[in-house]
Amino acid sequence: MGGKTGTHWNAAPLVDVERIAGWLAARSRVTVITGAGVSTESGIPDYRDGDGNWKRSPPVQYRDFVENEAVRKRYWARSFTGWPMFAAAQPSAAHVALAELEHAGRIARAVTQNVDRLHQRAGSRKVIDLHGRLDVVRCLACNHRIDRDGFQQRLLDANTDWEMSAARIAPDGDAELEGVDFDAFNVPACEICDGVLKPDVVFYGESVPRKVSAAALAAVESADGVLVVGSSLMVWSSFRLVRAAHARGIEIVAVNHGRTRADDLFAFKCEGECGAVLGGILQALHPLHPPGASRRPPSFRRG
Repeated sequence: MGGKTGTHWNAAPLVDVERIAGWLAARSRVTVITGAGVSTESGIPDYRDGDGNWKRSPPVQYRDFVENEAVRKRYWARSFTGWPMFAAAQPSAAHVALAELEHAGRIARAVTQNVDRLHQRAGSRKVIDLHGRLDVVRCLACNHRIDRDGFQQRLLDANTDWEMSAARIAPDGDAELEGVDFDAFNVPACEICDGVLKPDVVFYGESVPRKVSAAALAAVESADGVLVVGSSLMVWSSFRLVRAAHARGIEIVAVNHGRTRADDLFAFKCEGECGAVLGGILQALHPLHPPGASRRPPSFRRG
């Protein structure tokens, strides 16, 4: 489900969207922090349930990926299977609404924990990818970067006998595979230096790059309001941003389905599905301007 298909803009849940609409209308430098909840409507699952607990096995750890070839084989075999489904995901109603709010001057900057680039594909231009982007692969030795689609072809060439079995997509663009011998999977090395290749995203146990972290913090500290959308804020990299805003006296509101780590820091919170709530907010702010009318995504190319 994505964009205008499969999601009805008028199907907003029973929440007070007028309150957030009024809050946005009174501000000019709002920074939004987004999480997996804006992409679940695009068919990309999340890791946590409404209480912030793990719904599936925790993701791969950075140290394990770097130090253990078997872990890398397992990761890339799962990614090889899951990438086509992940790459085919389309922006959701939430992505489109946030892009519209940016173009209408209601949102100054977005900081996303997601690695799917769906904000950009929906038309948002002022986005900080806090945890990187999955459509790029980086060499850990020489820092050479390549396109994920190109690496998918290299994986295919190196594993011509690998059977692409039916599988469910996982949150990080890989797939849930059971009973598979990953030892037989071949992972190509960097073409420049023969180094280890890793998706250009921040794994668990890995630090957010300093420049990215600083840019995200600056976006929050210069805001006159922070809107959290679709995130439980259970990871430190996003929770610290909300804490920094609260420490500066910047008001924080949230749209999320379920508990978050920062519930006691919010001025108020709307419980509900992101796309429906944001669509209602957009219509409350611009009742004569149908969502998506002025800023339809020019294409659905990754980039």
